[in-house]
Amino acid sequence: MASERSWRLTLAYDGTAYSGWQVQPAATTIQGTVEEALAVVEGRPVKLTGSGRTDAGVHALAQVASCTLASPIPAHGLIKALNRLLPADIRVTDAGLAPEGFHARHWATAKTYEYRIQRAPICPPFEARFTYWHPYPLDEDAMCVAASRLAGDRDFRSFASSGGDLEESTERSVFSSTLQREADLLVYRVRGSGFLYRMVRNFVGTLLEVGRGNLQPDDIDRILAARNRCEAGPTAPARGLFLASVEYPDQTAAADAARVNSSA
Repeated sequence: MASERSWRLTLAYDGTAYSGWQVQPAATTIQGTVEEALAVVEGRPVKLTGSGRTDAGVHALAQVASCTLASPIPAHGLIKALNRLLPADIRVTDAGLAPEGFHARHWATAKTYEYRIQRAPICPPFEARFTYWHPYPLDEDAMCVAASRLAGDRDFRSFASSGGDLEESTERSVFSSTLQREADLLVYRVRGSGFLYRMVRNFVGTLLEVGRGNLQPDDIDRILAARNRCEAGPTAPARGLFLASVEYPDQTAAADAARVNSSA
C-alpha cells in the first residue's frame, strides 16, 4: 500500500438532522457520516479528527478536519468523490495535503463562532433552521456593551455547561466579542483561543437576558468572578450557532496583524 499522507479538509454543514460532530453509539453524526464516505474512497476505515465538537443542531461554515489517506487521489478528486457520497446537508468545500502529523484540533490557534438572532416580526421559513427567532423587545445597545465585556483572558467557568469534558483549567482567551445589527439579524461574533462546552450559547443566553433588562452590562464582571454557571443566563438554542472559521499558526498571525492595523 502507498505511504499515508496527511490531509486537511474543510467542511460546511447544516447540523439540524445530526447529533453533533462526534461519533456516538446509535446516533447519526457529522464525523461518522464523513468517515463512512472516506472509507469508501480509501477502501478501509478512516479516522477523522475535527477542530472541535459542535453540538447537536449546531452548523458549520468552515469546520476543519484532519485524516491520513493512502489513496493517491488528488485534492480535486477527493472533494468530488466525497461530495457524491455525502448527503446534501454536508459538503466538503476544500481539501489539501497538510504537513505530516497535522492535527485539526491540537494545531488550531483560534476559532470564530457566529450566532444569528432573527428580529423580523415573521421569521422567513428558509431561515427557521439557521436563526433563533426573537421578535420581542430587546435593548440591543446594552447587549452590545455587554458583549464587549466578554473579551479578554478570563476564567469562563460561569459560562461552561455541565456535561462536557470540564478540564482542570477553565481559563480561555477571547480575542474579540461583538454584537451588531445586520438588516433583520442581530449577529454575535466571538473569536478566541478555544471554547468550553456550550460557552458561546451561554454567552448568547446571557446577552439576551441583558437585552430583556433582567441583567445589566455591568453584571458580566460579577458573573465571571462568581465562577458559577447558575449566575449566567440560560443556554441559547443550537440552531442559531455556526462555527464560522478555524485558524492555524500562519492564519492567526495574519488575522492579528489585520486587527492591529485596523485599530491603528
